[in-house]
Amino acid sequence: FLFSDRGLPDGYRHMNGYGSHTFKLVNADDERFYCKFHFKTDQGIKNLSVEEAEHLASTNPDYAIGDLFNAIANGNHPSWTCYIQVMTFEQAEKFRFNPFDLTKVWSHKEYPLIPVGRMILNRNPVNYFAEVEQLAFDPSNMPPGIEASPDKMLQGRLFSYPDTHRHRLGANYLQIPVNCPFRARVANYQRDGPMCM
Repeated sequence: FLFSDRGLPDGYRHMNGYGSHTFKLVNADDERFYCKFHFKTDQGIKNLSVEEAEHLASTNPDYAIGDLFNAIANGNHPSWTCYIQVMTFEQAEKFRFNPFDLTKVWSHKEYPLIPVGRMILNRNPVNYFAEVEQLAFDPSNMPPGIEASPDKMLQGRLFSYPDTHRHRLGANYLQIPVNCPFRARVANYQRDGPMCM
């Protein structure tokens, strides 16, 4: 949060991550709920003083990247606990503000954080270009059970991100190995042509 009281994080390992968008969760019984995702650092919050931040900005502007890379390389794998906040459709209709507004925060008292998992970074990229530079994050790539909400900014991103990736990486960006579905095997008879990588 810019200009907040949260301080200047001492690298990526010591900061939380917050999903700004509201998503829709659908369970096996076809019940639907709205949710927000939160990733809380397991390393604890650690901040820099203004003087330290100014010094790093002039001497080592990539300090946070180097800190994360070196921690992983040294076996000190950073982790974040994943939480969700859940709101029913009925609660959303009666809520005092638009629950899909990116600028608003859901109350943790009314919608407590529910732990659902953990993310651990346990390896660095072997080939930075192939694994990072060609990566195409896309909010329209959702696993079964997670769907888009009426969040207007999310709706815009569902369209614009794939369009941007086609411009940046080419029309076949989904065939670049880092963007292919995890462990999926394609078995077709196509040998040549524009969609062949």
